[in-house]
Amino acid sequence: MSLNHIFENNRNWVKDKLGIDPAYFSKLAEGQQPKLLYIGCSDSRVSAEELMGLKPGEVFVHRNIANMVTNTDLSVMSVIEYAVDVLKVEHVVVCGHHSCGGVKAAMEPADMGLLNPWLRNIRDVYRLHQDELDAIQEPDQRYRRLAELNVREQCLNVIKTASVQRAHKQRGLLVHGWIFDVQTGHLRDLQIDFRGKLERIMRIYQVD
Repeated sequence: MSLNHIFENNRNWVKDKLGIDPAYFSKLAEGQQPKLLYIGCSDSRVSAEELMGLKPGEVFVHRNIANMVTNTDLSVMSVIEYAVDVLKVEHVVVCGHHSCGGVKAAMEPADMGLLNPWLRNIRDVYRLHQDELDAIQEPDQRYRRLAELNVREQCLNVIKTASVQRAHKQRGLLVHGWIFDVQTGHLRDLQIDFRGKLERIMRIYQVD
């Protein structure tokens, strides 16, 4: 596979941007002031800015397999702290998607080698919601529901962090859980009760 077309695409992209605004890249180089931190899946079909209709500089993005927020992952923890404490984002979004390969792999009793510890976090989500999931007879619907429950649990993990708790108290930062349907292209807000969850979590996980 040749990658030459990528550089050609880049040159065309630069030309298009400069055609609209000759100062486009000069402005871009001045810095970023995103209002949104997006934590999503690394799946190549799910492009953060594109699916939200946003432009460069409008969203700070972290992606990993199955949009996980684990307290032992220094990458995601660093991104959250930087976005919240330095960039002063106003919203943190955890966005999962249906047809997620990571979620599907976690549902299968197979040895995935290096992926095992990562997938165990998703399997823990299944364990927490086992009664609800096992009651769903259709495997595809169970798969879709686990992707949604995984988003909810990762939102809770975001809420457990000190920087998010401080930012909510000081300036009203909010956390949201969304799901993207690859088959339709639509985003859906899972309507997670952030304030209610925060109140309950603070009784156990309050760190500030």
